[in-house]
Amino acid sequence: MSAPAPSPLAIVDAEPLPRQEEVLSETALAFLAELHRRFTPRRDDLLARRAERRAEIARTSTLDFLPETAAIRADDSWKVAPAPPALEDRRVEITGPTDRKMTINALNSGAKVWLADFEDASAPTWENVVTGQLNLIDAYTRRIDFTDERTGRTYALRPDEELATVVMRPRGWHLDERHLTDADGTPVPGALVDFGLYFFHNAQRLLDLGKGPYFYLPKTESHLEARLWNDVFVFAQDYLGIPQGTVRATVLIETITAAYEMEEILHELRDHASGLNAGRWDYLFSIVKNFRDGGPKFVLPDRNAVTMTAPFMRAYTELLVRTCHKRGAHAIGGMAAFIPSRRDEEVNKVAFEKVKADKDREANDGFDGSWVAHPDLVPIAMESFDRVLGDRPNQKDRLREDVDVKAEDLIAVDSLDAKPTYAGLVNAVQVGIRYIEAWLRGLGAVAIFNLMEDAATAEISRSQIWQWINAGVVLDNGEKVTAELARKVAAEELANIRAEIGEEAFAAGNWQQAHDLLLKVALDEDYADFLTLPAYEQLKG
Repeated sequence: MSAPAPSPLAIVDAEPLPRQEEVLSETALAFLAELHRRFTPRRDDLLARRAERRAEIARTSTLDFLPETAAIRADDSWKVAPAPPALEDRRVEITGPTDRKMTINALNSGAKVWLADFEDASAPTWENVVTGQLNLIDAYTRRIDFTDERTGRTYALRPDEELATVVMRPRGWHLDERHLTDADGTPVPGALVDFGLYFFHNAQRLLDLGKGPYFYLPKTESHLEARLWNDVFVFAQDYLGIPQGTVRATVLIETITAAYEMEEILHELRDHASGLNAGRWDYLFSIVKNFRDGGPKFVLPDRNAVTMTAPFMRAYTELLVRTCHKRGAHAIGGMAAFIPSRRDEEVNKVAFEKVKADKDREANDGFDGSWVAHPDLVPIAMESFDRVLGDRPNQKDRLREDVDVKAEDLIAVDSLDAKPTYAGLVNAVQVGIRYIEAWLRGLGAVAIFNLMEDAATAEISRSQIWQWINAGVVLDNGEKVTAELARKVAAEELANIRAEIGEEAFAAGNWQQAHDLLLKVALDEDYADFLTLPAYEQLKG
């Protein structure tokens, strides 16, 4: 490793945290500074390209596979690097933030993989950013335990061979880390902070354990953004003297533009790629965002009516499986977000049947694994994939050559026979307010109405309100969706929450602030690219 110069990065507006010097050491900050110097200008250019592409979609109301990369798609000779042993079998993956209790529970869950999340399941308070890194360091050195102050219950790690393999998810390219700035006062991208600290402290340790370092890459919108990540990996491995090709990355295909560049994304990352994942809520949010002025044919119904069996969603998932297996990569399915009720077995019975049907469908379609949000769902998903895979670690040999997806199939939103409802509007408002309130308290993964919700949930909720108002949608009860109606529903929900939790709890929370922020991003004529950008300005810590 080259001798680092003193870091030009400054920690700003952040209260010191216990043990933060273990994470924010001089050598670690020097590494972040070099990542920032080399790659932030390219990040900025790519964000500008997103805006240009969005303007083109607004003009044409269509998307197509890229003509300039046709040769990559036509070349059957290339494959991604073989999966390392720790990532061969990914039949069930559990997701969640990196707080201490979740770290232990996820590693112990029986899932093959834990998606350790610094992104949508984590509100980026400085404490969450830094202590999340500490918790992972402590887990890999087996110095982690946790006692629940409320119940007195103690949590500790199982033996190494029983623990899930960690795949860490940094923040997306669009988010900055305001508490780390360079000499000019420019913040370091959150993606580079999360990746850089994790890689710097754990790469060699994980290599010695035979388990990494592995990453999930969120919110990718093009193969050029994947190229940037690949260059980050190449540089980081050289900087720390880690063999090239050690890093493995799974890319979330959760934007509509990335769905048209799956092969190119794998090609850019081919020495470091291990798979693609199908993420539903962010994908739908991306469709609304990009085609928000495309007229009635792009209007989505209630979010819960857009299941993975919708024709345009089937096209997306089947193309993903075919693309991955053609190139030797894992295809990872979507999230089962249900949170079991401790009080209502009937609710659990109905939900478990839905989860089973969803995981059976994914396994039968050729996926190699899938996500769950709660340890109780691990056995259900495991059973679905065990039945199809048996003793095989995956089914990458199922090439799905029967799949033939055309460009227009991916955006055939009007192929879905469902319409927006008043109940759907109410649900979008309810979930939006409740999620944003928790996020402003530093919680990124929140149980709402027996579902584990994260930032993608709030994004699709506020985007649908915005879309329905701007499209002049008439609901099933005959009411037209207007800003006035949205305000009325939001006021009613705020009153309901106050009655539900009581005056004291209401006053102690961020309810009015959450209500106001939801209405701002749902009603403003100038659509915010990401809810988390204005929300981050209001996040304390």
